Amino acid sequence: MEQFGPAVTEMLGFLQRGGPAIWAISALSIVTLALILWKIWRLVMIGAWSGAATERAVQQWSEGDIDGARVTLAPRKSLRARVAKAAMATHLDPEFSEPEAREETGRVAKLELARARSGLRALELIATIAPLLGLLGTVLGMIEAFQALQEAGARADPAALAGGIWEALLTTAAGMAVAIPASAALTWFESVAENVQADMEDAATRIFTRYQHDPSLAQAAE
Repeated sequence: MEQFGPAVTEMLGFLQRGGPAIWAISALSIVTLALILWKIWRLVMIGAWSGAATERAVQQWSEGDIDGARVTLAPRKSLRARVAKAAMATHLDPEFSEPEAREETGRVAKLELARARSGLRALELIATIAPLLGLLGTVLGMIEAFQALQEAGARADPAALAGGIWEALLTTAAGMAVAIPASAALTWFESVAENVQADMEDAATRIFTRYQHDPSLAQAAE
């Protein structure tokens, strides 16, 4: 444990030099890391990268194997599979007209996309406010440094002024260090959600256009 003592002392000194802004940015960095890890885990759990089974089921549906397609999707709980199951179920249900079946499938797709996009607003907020907090800390630090320079008058020490300025600039660098990975992660997660949305739309369109909406399909699937 003693080997970590100097590192901890140095880190605490860094936080003290940066002032309140650096503490806020440090808290944001912890939240950002936790949010990114949670989001990756969440996307894995909801099957954001699991599309092979859905594609296989849609292909079976297109080839006329309705039963096989539904059996393939039955145990699947990924985002794409849920939408494909909703499209097939409503398409085969005689109580739904085709517009109603499409609307119901769209409703399910929106819910699943909301799950895929959850947490992205928080990352977007962090990417926006972290640099602003850093800039605020720098401005406050510069004000403090120049106030000290004014009080010193002719006895001002340029080295002390330079030290105050670089300490103030620490908050800007810290804010950017938090905002850059947050922005990169946000862009990546959004691209994943867009890919999922495109796959959902493609699967639903192929399911609905393969056959005309016909109640006799329900009898064929039984």
